[in-house]
Amino acid sequence: METGYRERLRAPLNSPDFRGARPRRYERSVVNGMIVERDVRVPTRFGFDIWIDLFRPEGERGELPVLVAWTPYGKHDPAPLATIFPASGVQEGWMSDFTIFEAPDPVYWTARGYAVITADVPGTWFAETEASYFSPREAQCHYDLIEWAGTQPWSNGKVGLSGVSYLSSCQWKVAALKPPHLAAINVWEGWSDTYNEIVRHGGIPETSFWPYIHVRWGASDRQVEDLWAQTVEHPYFDAYWRSKVADFSAIDVPAYVVASWSDHGVHTRGTLEGFKGLSSPRRWLEIHGGKKWAYYYEPDSIARQAAFFDHFLKGEETDLVDWPPVRLHVRDRYGEATIRAATAWPVEGTRYERLYLDGESGGLGALPPAAGSEVCYDPLDQQGCAVFDFPVTEDLDLVGHMKLKLWVSTDEGDDLDLHVAVEKLRPDGGKEGFAHWAVFEDGPVALGWQRVSRRALDPVRSTAHQPVLSNDRDEKLAPGEIAEVDIEILPSGTRFRPGDTLRLIVKGRDIFDHPKPMLYMRHEDTVNRGAHRIHTGGDRASYILIPRVDK
Repeated sequence: METGYRERLRAPLNSPDFRGARPRRYERSVVNGMIVERDVRVPTRFGFDIWIDLFRPEGERGELPVLVAWTPYGKHDPAPLATIFPASGVQEGWMSDFTIFEAPDPVYWTARGYAVITADVPGTWFAETEASYFSPREAQCHYDLIEWAGTQPWSNGKVGLSGVSYLSSCQWKVAALKPPHLAAINVWEGWSDTYNEIVRHGGIPETSFWPYIHVRWGASDRQVEDLWAQTVEHPYFDAYWRSKVADFSAIDVPAYVVASWSDHGVHTRGTLEGFKGLSSPRRWLEIHGGKKWAYYYEPDSIARQAAFFDHFLKGEETDLVDWPPVRLHVRDRYGEATIRAATAWPVEGTRYERLYLDGESGGLGALPPAAGSEVCYDPLDQQGCAVFDFPVTEDLDLVGHMKLKLWVSTDEGDDLDLHVAVEKLRPDGGKEGFAHWAVFEDGPVALGWQRVSRRALDPVRSTAHQPVLSNDRDEKLAPGEIAEVDIEILPSGTRFRPGDTLRLIVKGRDIFDHPKPMLYMRHEDTVNRGAHRIHTGGDRASYILIPRVDK
């Protein structure tokens, strides 16, 4: 098949032995009320096998619905998140000792009358082929596993997909291939466009999470896709990166999609974009404001997963019939939110309003300043930034996409990296913290990024409230040249009350300056040189577009 790019492989980045992987050998045992079969071979159309672990209820249960978890992290490797990440919010007792990283718990689901399959991505761990990630071949192998699971004597012919992050991101591509025995997908925080959501944020290279995750995915005794080389060789959104994006319009299987406001830079954008593109007439969206692992495993969420899968895989009547099409959290602060229902995403009746930046006063207002002014800051200084405040005088629910329109220039160099945050301040002036990534509680309302040379928009995908970059070229500036940019601020849902302040921050560096672990996103490959200037008012009326939703 003509791909338009060269396949790149490299030596594995981790060995299975170094990672303590269990050597491949078939074993069968009965434990915790389950028949457990380790290292079952499943054939693929390519001539190599997929390796799976299979869990079924002990005793005669008849034909079983099947849940599949497809993972690069090791089907053999339990991950007690309450111990590994104590700040994740996952509680002791929510996961059994058989639960692998970000996957459904076999003990819970087999007790409910399901078969559970955990499968190693082809080419990972002790492998029979090379590894590739979100590739067409990987999706075809995933398809072959679903069809195998749907045609076994112990199967009722209905297969569902479950899991978090990679275990969800992979669902988009295989669902678009329409395996006949795929009956339902539960995408739980899964990005959908690796380049635009992970590799480059607003055109700025991500320098921490993306390089690190190659290593986590790259445990193998065979060669693996050389994502580092491909990232260097494919700086634009081209055929290589498009090959990792699903045809969402081809997905018509029932879908329960769960996103969060708290995973900016990883899953928030992609989960919502995937949902928007689905063709399925039976689809539900849930957007929460908590920590992603805790929200997946907490008992109320497990009950909703069961209602979804029991309906589509078992044919049972559940409270699914009462679910609204969209269910989302409007956050007050970390751990406190109002749950509201909607019929669409973005939420119906959203009113987009402009708040204009005033460089003279540092304020945000409903009217553009008549006179032009500017704000200047050092983009290489961690403390250097431009700050604009909007005092809230009435209840204000902001739910959805925000856009920042700026006129900017740099005194030196030929480009700018802009990092944007929206924050909520309490009446006492203190910052209100929100859940962020999987473990933090001091996050902002929302984040955005923009490399100014990548400011060209995709005219087909962009809307008045959501600019989408084409990422197909660089348009450099001259020192002092003023450029107009539209910055996508990732979706959020937050309530402001009278006395609160909506704060907009623009910097040349990552917003957070306190230590973060390796898994946190960074953008340290900067193009910034010289002072940044934000121009406001007059004929350069910079503004932030906010999504107001009535209660």
